[in-house]
Amino acid sequence: MRFTFLASIVGLAVGAFAQSSAADAYVASESPIAKAGVIANIGPDGSKSHGAKAGVVIASPSTSNPNYLYTWTRDSSLVFKALIDQFVAGEDTTLRSLIDDFTVSEGKLQQVSNPSGTVSTGGLGEPKFNIDETAFTDAWGRPQRDGPALRATAIIKYANWLLDNSNSTYVTQTLWPIIKLDLDYTANNWNQSTFDLWEEVNSSSFFTTAVQHRALREGVTFANRIGQTSVVSGYTTQANNLLCFLQSYWNPSGAYITANTGGGRSGKDANTVLTSIHTFDPAAGCDVATFQPCSDKALSNLKVYVDSFRSIYSINNGIASNAAVATGRYPEDSYQGGNPWYLTTSAVSEQLYDALIVWDKLGGLNVTSTSLAFFQQFSSGVTAGTYASGSATYTTLTSAIKTFADGFLAVNAKYTPSNGGLAEQYGRSSGQPVSAVDLTWSYAAALTAFSAREGKTYGSWGAAGLAVPSTCSTGGSGGNGGGAGTVAVTFNVQATTTFGENIYITGSVDALKNWSPDNALILSAANYPTWSITVNLPASSSIQYKYIRKFNGAITWESDPNNSINTPSGGSFTQNDSWR
Repeated sequence: MRFTFLASIVGLAVGAFAQSSAADAYVASESPIAKAGVIANIGPDGSKSHGAKAGVVIASPSTSNPNYLYTWTRDSSLVFKALIDQFVAGEDTTLRSLIDDFTVSEGKLQQVSNPSGTVSTGGLGEPKFNIDETAFTDAWGRPQRDGPALRATAIIKYANWLLDNSNSTYVTQTLWPIIKLDLDYTANNWNQSTFDLWEEVNSSSFFTTAVQHRALREGVTFANRIGQTSVVSGYTTQANNLLCFLQSYWNPSGAYITANTGGGRSGKDANTVLTSIHTFDPAAGCDVATFQPCSDKALSNLKVYVDSFRSIYSINNGIASNAAVATGRYPEDSYQGGNPWYLTTSAVSEQLYDALIVWDKLGGLNVTSTSLAFFQQFSSGVTAGTYASGSATYTTLTSAIKTFADGFLAVNAKYTPSNGGLAEQYGRSSGQPVSAVDLTWSYAAALTAFSAREGKTYGSWGAAGLAVPSTCSTGGSGGNGGGAGTVAVTFNVQATTTFGENIYITGSVDALKNWSPDNALILSAANYPTWSITVNLPASSSIQYKYIRKFNGAITWESDPNNSINTPSGGSFTQNDSWR
């Protein structure tokens, strides 16, 4: 027995060494290739971005099956946020001209009228443009409301550096108008339906809600810094509403975050892991309200997400149930055959590295009933409790988690071709690169994961110490999250839907959009088939309402007569219905 135990310990140690060695080698070889891959895809001088205007990020040089020779606001903003972080930290001071080109280009794109509208009528929600800064006018999944928030976050980071370096005039006269357009759009439209970051599901999306919340928090701090205080109250109100709404994505029975309120899928999605790393705030500890990387909900979600891919990809066959595997967007994916993605697999490692950074900073980790299954992957006998950094349990867990994180980089390394080129995907059976070649986001995701592995962080955005409001308001900008004369009413309706179909509510008062099907409020499907929303309605009032279905542009109303409620004089109220 003693020999068997020692042999198993030696085996684990050998496995850990192999994973770490593979990750070490991959970071060393891939880092310069990934950085060059990003730069090559930025116009006008990038070697693979011919025809792109200055500061325009092409998604990929691929022009067929698929054609990704476009610029997406989301991808561009995430890529440049990584570059701006490097520049501000002093890691690469040569990037400034590219960053200036990016801000100028994005300011131009904001003003381009497009199928989503003009700059003042919804055009900021347009997801992609031609690389010559003209509108893309073919059919697409629009709007996508994460782009403006992500762009604001990236430019605010650069603007703060400029302020620190005595360039306030350029910030206030040139950058603030760009930032304000995006923040105003976010504050006004956060509760309107949006296509998710995969451009497939039109509902509300966890990633979008979270990055919108972050952007408005940063916007409040930045506006105060430059004396633009008139926007602070409105941004703060909507940030509070977003934080409140963010909680509704948690699926307590499944112990994971439901990625979208619609779509008809399981909700297990890389969307949620990408959210954790792109809203990481090293000053917020393991805050659960903002789903920080080491929060119990984010860790539980990570396990459920990773496990959903263990049995569906042939390249994952034979891998231990507590070891790293290739992961994709979501288990039901069929795009290009439904394969692992480089950026989603590296995102898993990045969340784990971020968690390790914070545990080290805090001097310990906390295991809760929610995160217990995650931690038991690495020590089957661990129980809920707090483990200080000097304890054997802490050392066992963090060492194993570091090995686990390295394993995901090792998986990507295994399926990265010898030239280091990163496509969008690799085959679920063959492991060969699939879909768009030289995907800019794949390269940027590798760089951010490598930085996290080195223990690097890039500042706080204000997630620490936030309190989730006791009631949520779903109103746009100017809404005040409730107050005198209102009652928080939760509507629950039992309704089965088909893939891509969503449930909305509208009714006889302003808060229910005055019977407007176009502006109706979307309900959350986090507890499907129960769809839910909480709205602040006038107290002591008789209110009529109906649920509607939206699917592929078609609207279906409930049958007559109208539903009605009489709201109480105060407190809260829950109305339970069934679709009819």
